[in-house]
Amino acid sequence: MIDEVARISRTDLAPIVHDIDLDGVYPEAVMRDFGKAGAYAHHAPMNGNGSYDLETAIRAMSAVSEHCLSTGFCVWCQDALAWYVANSENETLKATLGPKLLTGAALGGTGLSNPMKTLFGIEKLRLRAERVEGGYVVTGILPWVSNLGEDHYFGVIFSLPDGRMVMAVADCAADGVKIVASDEFVALDGTRTFAVQFRKAFIPDEMILADPIDDYVPRIRAGFILLQAGMAFGLIRNCIDLMEQSGQSLSHVNCHLPDQPGDFRQQLAAFEDEVYALCKTPFDTSEDYFVRVIKARLAAGEATVAAAHNAMLHCGARGYVKRGTAQRRLREAYFVAIVTPATKQLRKMLADFGAA
Repeated sequence: MIDEVARISRTDLAPIVHDIDLDGVYPEAVMRDFGKAGAYAHHAPMNGNGSYDLETAIRAMSAVSEHCLSTGFCVWCQDALAWYVANSENETLKATLGPKLLTGAALGGTGLSNPMKTLFGIEKLRLRAERVEGGYVVTGILPWVSNLGEDHYFGVIFSLPDGRMVMAVADCAADGVKIVASDEFVALDGTRTFAVQFRKAFIPDEMILADPIDDYVPRIRAGFILLQAGMAFGLIRNCIDLMEQSGQSLSHVNCHLPDQPGDFRQQLAAFEDEVYALCKTPFDTSEDYFVRVIKARLAAGEATVAAAHNAMLHCGARGYVKRGTAQRRLREAYFVAIVTPATKQLRKMLADFGAA
């Protein structure tokens, strides 16, 4: 499967990376092809008989991110949504939407940027709801939700008047749900990132993931964070390649730079070892385990920015042109450091655990 995802990335994704980066093209056909290849299926069994193989999902995402982080991020969005459904107790949702998410027949995002900040005391929850017959009526606005379209889905968390929080899957096509264009980004405009307005939108009981979320969020949080490593690993690997390629003609001067491709190759191997070890027990809810997850994610994000920065220095003016790969990778790298949970949130989380 990983070989097939890598092939699709080389033959179908690589030729359109500039369209994605400069024109904000959303690679929907490629995303669906990844699903057909099995990229979204290994970490999220819907029938209870498979294994929760996060490592394979991360390796597939890494193969995509070597070429385009925008698309790699969309893969993470898809993986995260499938992860939510697979770990719910909603057997109806697992039997209906679940298989479509695994094959790419249905695409979607996470919608948990605001809730993940809320749960760690950074923001207030933006969605509120009332219980009605057969479901909930939801009101509010989410400012940033990615990998969306008129026929896409995404995860949400909303609060009830009694303070209880509920998690569900929302349908972009539902009445009362409206996706609105956001500001342009310096990179990743090809991710279909929108603000989502809920105007008394009805979410039926059939789409509920957890009510309440108290036991559910600790079950999904490690996988949510660990899966993001696929973005970091792929981008770092490509930056190492860029440094080595520039060294073919510039080694006589690049050798004076303090950080060399071999340094990042060693770091990447160490990061992969730690993340894949953590992937073996994604449902460990102990504080010690979660602190390791946070530290691994923080290190991967910081290393991604460092690798892209050094790729830019090694490539020099060749990487500084408008269609240069090095400058694109540098812009993309900062996203790994600011996507939820961002570097500053991860550091706050460690401080809250007394592990900073």
